[in-house]
Amino acid sequence: MLIRSITLYQLSIPLHQPFVISLGPQYDADNVFVCIQTADGRTGWGECSPYMTINGESGETCRVVGPYLAKVLLGKDAADIAGCTEAMNRVITRNESIKSAFDMALYDLAAQEAGLPLYAFLGGSRKSDMTTDMTVGLGSPEKMAAEARQYKEAGFPTIKVKLGTTTEADVARIRAIREAIGPDHPLRIDANQGWDVPTAIATLQALGAYHIEHCEEPIARWNFMELPRVRAASPVKIMADESCFDQHDAERLGRLAAVDYFNIKLGKSGGIFNALQIVEVADRYGIGLQVGCFMESRLGITALAHFACCSERIVHYDLDTPLLLKKDPIAGGLAFRENGRVELSDAPGIGAWPEEEVLRRARTVEIA
Repeated sequence: MLIRSITLYQLSIPLHQPFVISLGPQYDADNVFVCIQTADGRTGWGECSPYMTINGESGETCRVVGPYLAKVLLGKDAADIAGCTEAMNRVITRNESIKSAFDMALYDLAAQEAGLPLYAFLGGSRKSDMTTDMTVGLGSPEKMAAEARQYKEAGFPTIKVKLGTTTEADVARIRAIREAIGPDHPLRIDANQGWDVPTAIATLQALGAYHIEHCEEPIARWNFMELPRVRAASPVKIMADESCFDQHDAERLGRLAAVDYFNIKLGKSGGIFNALQIVEVADRYGIGLQVGCFMESRLGITALAHFACCSERIVHYDLDTPLLLKKDPIAGGLAFRENGRVELSDAPGIGAWPEEEVLRRARTVEIA
């Protein structure tokens, strides 16, 4: 499976409505698809959804950095994922988002060659009970409560809520949502680094009566040394998101006993190769896991769902971004069923790819 050519496609996909978090609003998904073709005629697909305020990348930076990565992969064995990862890391540091799209395409090819769906190639079993949550973006308490009620009525088993402003405003949001959906429907929150330490502690303590499953990234990612203090004071379990990009971050947080969960996103870790090592760290420290996303289409989310089958330690699934997009540009891939259930096929590899019509509208760079 020697790599013959690599093509990048940059595509903007509109959202149903602006998606607002504490770091700012998002109006479109500015995603990049990577297609790796091998000399034996195979095609592997990957996708990333760069997020400027989190991983410091955009569709434009991915389209610029991508060719540098592609040039060092030409002629290499696509099945040598460790070697390809090392080669990309020698070219440029960080840039985890675009690297994750290359990584995804390599795993697609390797699983195809093995004749296995990606989850089986990774040593996992398909999880028949995998369900996604549905996320409520920041807004007024009334708007957020109405949206949460809509998701509950649609059958989603868990609702995730974006917070990260003031204690008073965030408690008002959760109070309104609880009044709309009842006291028992599973509820998670995500502050996206929006609180300082005193505000995080005060807000989490105020929310203790509202039966919150966990809180993602309560404080600034650079302030991770304070996470143990927040965790000790919080009645709500703490999940690392932006402070846990890769296995090295995970090891640091594990030693600190800083959090109850890691949130693994392929666009943070640099792809599946590093994400598997985060799972190993979580196993050593007894830390729970969630898989999460940026604004990927069903291609990236299908790969993420396959990855989620690799470990029973992965117990929470945030796979909802394809449902936020106005258009579905993907053929094949996972299916969203009733009540938030996610269903994978047994097609070899990832089993998903962009529609030809969509690719014709994309900004394209080919390296051969």
